[in-house]
Amino acid sequence: MEIIPAIDLIEGRCVRLTQGDYAQTKVYDAQPLDVALRYADCGVRRLHIVDLDGAKAKAPCNLRTLERIAAATNLDIEWGGGIKSDEAVREAIDAGAARVICGSVAVDNRELFARWLRQYGASRIILGADIREGKVATHGWLKDGGVGVEELVEAFLPDGLAQLICTDISRDGMLQGPNIELYVGLQRRFPTVDVTLSGGVSTMADLERARCNGVRAAIVGKAIYEGRITLKEIEQWLLNE
Repeated sequence: MEIIPAIDLIEGRCVRLTQGDYAQTKVYDAQPLDVALRYADCGVRRLHIVDLDGAKAKAPCNLRTLERIAAATNLDIEWGGGIKSDEAVREAIDAGAARVICGSVAVDNRELFARWLRQYGASRIILGADIREGKVATHGWLKDGGVGVEELVEAFLPDGLAQLICTDISRDGMLQGPNIELYVGLQRRFPTVDVTLSGGVSTMADLERARCNGVRAAIVGKAIYEGRITLKEIEQWLLNE
């Protein structure tokens, strides 16, 4: 199972929200590049970056930070936040994103998202589905998209969908453990799609439980910043993989 550390950006700084609430923002590091370099040094291969300013503005806002991290590391960067247009996808890829995460647009404009899957390939386009009480939330988790994650995945299988990041909003930033059953169920239902767990990881034991249940990848954010999971522990995990 792959561990994917997360960097959430507001005004170029590393932050974490609690349950997606911008009013509950905590700044952890003013230098995202330094954080990314520390991840790369411990053997991490993939990095999850969310442009929270971009999510609000409906267009990427922190591409300079992406450019700096991509230029200074060999990390496989997945980038999300404000990806709602052809221009935004191109800008993110040109700035160094290996993969682009698309959330609200996949609900609001299915035809456009399907075209991106076909145009850029399933290896570059990720479906981001943030769920609350079984329904996908959109527009920075402020709106109910009126669709379940399973229905959304089903809609894009004919277009080659192969990557899903599913965030359980109720667990995000809470450090209370992830909803393993959710991800196990999604992975079993969609074996051709790589399902990434997001939300609630608090300890290495959470990651071990996820791996033992067949979860293929997990995003870890606040647990690292709060010292509940150390870079040394991640390095040891990766050495044993």
